[in-house]
Amino acid sequence: MLEDLRAESDELDRLVGGLGAGGWGRATPAAGWSVAHQIAHLAWTDEVALTAVTAPGAFAAHVAEAAEVTTEGGDFVDLAARAGARDEPSVLLERWRGGRLRLEEALRGLPDGARVPWYGPPMSGASLATARLMETWAHGQDVADALGVVREPTARLRHVARIGWRARDYAYAVRGLTPPGEEFRVVLDAPDGAVWAYGPEDAGQGVTGPALDFCLLVTRRAHRADLALRAHGPDADRWLDIAQAFAGPPGAGREPRGDGEGRAWADPDGAGAGAGAGAGPGA
Repeated sequence: MLEDLRAESDELDRLVGGLGAGGWGRATPAAGWSVAHQIAHLAWTDEVALTAVTAPGAFAAHVAEAAEVTTEGGDFVDLAARAGARDEPSVLLERWRGGRLRLEEALRGLPDGARVPWYGPPMSGASLATARLMETWAHGQDVADALGVVREPTARLRHVARIGWRARDYAYAVRGLTPPGEEFRVVLDAPDGAVWAYGPEDAGQGVTGPALDFCLLVTRRAHRADLALRAHGPDADRWLDIAQAFAGPPGAGREPRGDGEGRAWADPDGAGAGAGAGAGPGA
């Protein structure tokens, strides 16, 4: 997991490492955030994660302070990104590089079974590393979009896809909704031609389609209308409208491109929800 996290970070590093000031200031699809804001956010969250691993008491104080800022109508995440984005690009880049290496070292040193506090329930070190990979990939997508770069999807997406599937009920809870009582079957076409499948094989409802599209959906980096995902059943169809893999409010999401390509569709009868069940690695 940590090797995959490092590889994901290194890929994004190659995108921004040689940018001039104009590139760092380029607007990304996240409203009000430049490339510098995206990297500043990743640097900050790596530092917060390191605090959670090495100094749980200090992390608890940070959470209390963040809650106070939120209560007063501020956004502590946005404030941190803005502050970091004001640094010189070379300073920000070195901050991000050093912080992520320190976090990796701390995660490698965690004893088996250790739990790390976070904004939601405590997590294992592996789960925290997975969450960091998911966020690095998602914010890396924002940077790639800003720079006009099309990234080649990799097998590392399986970590993002699994979080998206596991976070199904959270997506309902964060909106004050009650999740469906039955589990869904999610069957995805991996970049290498394999099949990744999650959930019971006999599920009556589910989702099928490209793994990349599912990851873009659950990180809210693309609108459902622009993705080739298929919902089998009415509850699964509703889930695709609200799915998210990350903690916190869902945000505004992305507007559809409006070109009509790759539109996700629903099969209200649920037929085919188990297609490809258990057919490949990741099942």
